[in-house]
Amino acid sequence: MNFHRGRHREEPEINFIPLIDLLLVILIFLMVTTTYSRFAELQITLPTAKDATQPAQQEKTINVAVDAQGRFMLDNHPLTFGSPDELATELKKAAGDNKDPIIVINADANAKHQQVIDIMEAASEAGYGQVTFATQTPKE
Repeated sequence: MNFHRGRHREEPEINFIPLIDLLLVILIFLMVTTTYSRFAELQITLPTAKDATQPAQQEKTINVAVDAQGRFMLDNHPLTFGSPDELATELKKAAGDNKDPIIVINADANAKHQQVIDIMEAASEAGYGQVTFATQTPKE
């Protein structure tokens, strides 16, 4: 016997309004508690080399210098080049028979970073892995 013959059964439905309210509260909470770091406002103080000691001369060193105007010197000889590939060729000439000389970069404090990167890239292309930077002790 079916006593509910004429009655139509209602389908249950999900009420989304409380779910939306909960998600909005969570979103507001996350927005308020999130901290934003601003890299543009970093104050960087570059280190000085007070205790710099001269390394022991193991192998041949190649001194590459760059001044604030962008002029290069390779072992105290003026050098002009257009790309790191050309500088790599000059480094190989300066190294001679030495397979892995130490490349010492003497960069002016006002030299562009790109010029120093070009020297490092040229040393890498030439196959030289020992690159170091020359520093000076601060005046007291």
